Amino acid sequence: MTDNRYNWNYLIGISLISAMGGLLFGYDWVVIGGAKPFYEPYFGISGNPFMQGWVMSCALAGCLIGAVISGWLSDRYGRKKLLLLAAGLFVAASLGTGAAATISAFILFRILGGIGIGLASNLSPMYIAEITPAQARGRFVSLNQLTIVIGILAAQLINWRIARPVPDGAGIAEIAASWNGQFGWRWMFYACAFPALLFFSLMGLVPESPRWLARKKENHPKVLRILERAGGNAYARNELDAISATLSNEKHAPGGFRMLREPAVFSILVTGIVLAVFQQWCGINVIFNYAQEIFGGAGYEVSDILFNIVITGSVNLVFTFVGMFTVDRLGRKALMLIGAGGLAGIYALTGAMYYTGIQGLPLLICVVAAIACYAMTLAPVTWVILSEIFPNRVRGLALSIATFALWAACFILTYTFPLLNKVLRESGTFWLYGVICVLGFIFIYRRLPETKGKTLEQIEQGI
Repeated sequence: MTDNRYNWNYLIGISLISAMGGLLFGYDWVVIGGAKPFYEPYFGISGNPFMQGWVMSCALAGCLIGAVISGWLSDRYGRKKLLLLAAGLFVAASLGTGAAATISAFILFRILGGIGIGLASNLSPMYIAEITPAQARGRFVSLNQLTIVIGILAAQLINWRIARPVPDGAGIAEIAASWNGQFGWRWMFYACAFPALLFFSLMGLVPESPRWLARKKENHPKVLRILERAGGNAYARNELDAISATLSNEKHAPGGFRMLREPAVFSILVTGIVLAVFQQWCGINVIFNYAQEIFGGAGYEVSDILFNIVITGSVNLVFTFVGMFTVDRLGRKALMLIGAGGLAGIYALTGAMYYTGIQGLPLLICVVAAIACYAMTLAPVTWVILSEIFPNRVRGLALSIATFALWAACFILTYTFPLLNKVLRESGTFWLYGVICVLGFIFIYRRLPETKGKTLEQIEQGI
C-alpha cells in the first residue's frame, strides 16, 4: 500500500476497530470447543450426541436471527449502530454464559451471543468494503478474517491456560467435580467480556459508512468529509460522483426483495449463497468445534488436545496473513480454486489415515495442513467476495441473505457432525467433506466472476 493519496493510518485504524466484531465472533465461536470437555460433565450431557450437538450448535440459531435482522436494520439505521448492538450482545452473552447454573440458561446466553455473531459477521466486512479504496479492498476486508483468527487463537490460548491438567484416564464424574468442571469453563466465557467492552467504547470513534450515508442527498457534505479524510479532496469528489451515479440509476429500479428478483441480481445472489454455504460445508469448522473428538480419535488425551488446539490456531493465524497479501495479487477466484482443490486432497488423505488406524503426529500434520489451506483461501476470500459483489442499494439485504445461508449451513454442519461421526466414523465423514470440496471447485470454476481491483460501483455495473 504505497499510494500516498490515501490516509492509510486512518483507514487501517477504523477498519481494525470495526473488525473487532470479527475478533469477538472468533472468540465466542471457538471458546466452546475448549470448554466442552468440562461443561458437558457439569451439566450431565456426556454421551448424549443429540444434546451435545444442540448445545454446540444453539449459538447458530442466534446467528440466523442476527443475519436475518442485520440486513434490514443496517439498511434502515446504518452499519455503525448495529455494530454497537453486536458489541453489547457479546458483553451480555459472555457474562451470562459463564454464570449459567442450568443447561437452559447456558443455551439461552449462547443464542444471545450467536445473535451478536450474526450481526458482526455480516456488518464488519460490509462496513470495511464500503469505506476502503478498490485496489486495497481485499486486504482491508481480510483484516476482518485476521481478527476472527486472532479471536480464535485467543480463545484457544485462554482455554489452554485456564484449564488445569487433567489426569490421564479421568472419568466423567471426576472431571465434573474438578476445578475445571466447576469453575474453569466459566472463566473461559467470562474472558470475552473485556474485548467486547473495548469494542463498544472504540466504535464511538468510527464514522458511519459513506456509501450508506450517501443515499440521502442532505448527507453528502458529511460523506465528503469522511472520504476527504480517507483520500483527499479529489478522491472524495470522484467517489461521491460514482456513488451518486449508481444511486441515481437505482432510483428507477425496484427496491428491496423486488430488486433481488431481477435475473442479473438474482444470479449473483445465488452465487453468493452457494459460496457462503460452501465455506461451511467444506468441513473445516468441525476441527475447531469438535477438536476433542477428532484428536481423541487420533489417540490424544484431554491435556494434549488443548495444546494441539493452540497449534492449529497458530497455523490459522500465520496462513491468514498469506491470504491477506495474495488476495489483491492472485485474485479471488484463483485462491478459492486453490482452497477447494487443496482441501479435497487433504481430506482424502485424512480419511485414509483414520480408516487404516494411523494416529498421532501424521494425523495432526494433516489437520494442520487443512487449516493452513483454508486460512489462506476460503476463510478470508469468501467474506471479501460477499462484501463486494452485491449492488449498493441492496447490499445489506443481499449480504444478510448470504450470511443467513452461511450460518444455516454451519448449523447443519455442527449439529450433524456427532451423528455423521457415529454412523460414518471419522474416515467416512472426512471423505464426505472431500466430495463437497470437489463440487465446490467445479462451481467456483464455472460461476465465480473476478472482482480484483474494481470499485464497488464498477462491480455493480458489470452485473
